[in-house]
Amino acid sequence: MLNIGVFGAWRGNSYIDLFRDDEEIEIVAICDKNTDKLNENKENFGDAYLCGDFDDFLAEGKNRGMSAVFLANYFNEHTPFAIKAMEAGLDVISECTAAGTLAECVELVECVEKTGRKYILAENYPFSTQNLKMGKIVSSGELGTLLYAEGEYNHSGDNAELRKYTPSEFHWRAWMPRTYYVTHALGPIMYMTKSMPKYVSARAAHSDLLYKIRDWRHNYDGVGMMFCEMDNGMIARCTGCTAMASDYSRYRVAGDRAGIEWGGYIPDDKVRRFYFSHTKPEGEEQISLIDADLSEFGEKGKKAAKAGHGGGDYWIVQEMKDYFLRDKKPFFDVYAGVAMSAVGILGWRSCLNHGENIKIPDFRNKEERDAVRDDRLTPFPDQDGNGITLPCALPYEETE
Repeated sequence: MLNIGVFGAWRGNSYIDLFRDDEEIEIVAICDKNTDKLNENKENFGDAYLCGDFDDFLAEGKNRGMSAVFLANYFNEHTPFAIKAMEAGLDVISECTAAGTLAECVELVECVEKTGRKYILAENYPFSTQNLKMGKIVSSGELGTLLYAEGEYNHSGDNAELRKYTPSEFHWRAWMPRTYYVTHALGPIMYMTKSMPKYVSARAAHSDLLYKIRDWRHNYDGVGMMFCEMDNGMIARCTGCTAMASDYSRYRVAGDRAGIEWGGYIPDDKVRRFYFSHTKPEGEEQISLIDADLSEFGEKGKKAAKAGHGGGDYWIVQEMKDYFLRDKKPFFDVYAGVAMSAVGILGWRSCLNHGENIKIPDFRNKEERDAVRDDRLTPFPDQDGNGITLPCALPYEETE
């Protein structure tokens, strides 16, 4: 049995539902600074201990047998809480990005190595139904030598929706550069191709429209696009959270024999495979639409179909259980997690320097860790509006 605590009930709520319905998981504690919301919904939380203080959450949770913590707090603030939890003897599953600065990447890795605790990044987009199907085809080898991949995560919204998700002046969503939310675009590429980023070069483009209509947000760039060299020799193009590149997200992996893709004009329950004329196997169509559904997973597939993010949230819970309960190592361990965070962090610096090509540190290597150990540059303010050391959008001068 996995006795788990959840930190952050807003984003964590969809996972709380999954945990509650899982016979191998018991929720023992839930922590959120908005304790009124916790108490309003306490009938959904069973016998879990409810509190608004993280230290209290750790102490009382451990008293109740808590062995792991699910972090669903603010996007750029996971690392300090992950470290506290691991130093308290708990395993950690962390939602969204692993770290907000390069220094935090180092601190997180060294805490895992020092404590020996298990850490997994809860990046769910690789486990959407279509990306699972694409990954299966990539792993079969039928694409040949992998050459190119792309992940494009587009998430726009009207002002009312975006105000809801930006509840305060110094909330992270109001200050996040376009490259930082890289996990939903790069994560599927890394997972499908089992590769790690080595270099990043990036560009952003300013939007006059965003500048005029969203004065309550400061990240006025409409697009952030990154190019990565991967350790398997291929190249990859990915976005961060891009507002204006398209009205849908899409993914592609191309080899020297074939390619596989989904998104946009491709039906939601299909992926599109294409062979080159000189590589098409006998008896195969040059272009095929292949079913991408959850029926092949049996009962687990039925459960995944009810979960968020195309089933991704369900599969993340299965990955977590396999690691914490059965010691099956996940792909998104701490090293993959911080490498992905570093792409967004350094991708933004590349944007500010006209596409400069920047090496992603190998966080397994102490010498490379030492080079960025004190690097705390950040575009995010603290709750009082202090601490910003980088702009969150391209330099812009308003003209008549």
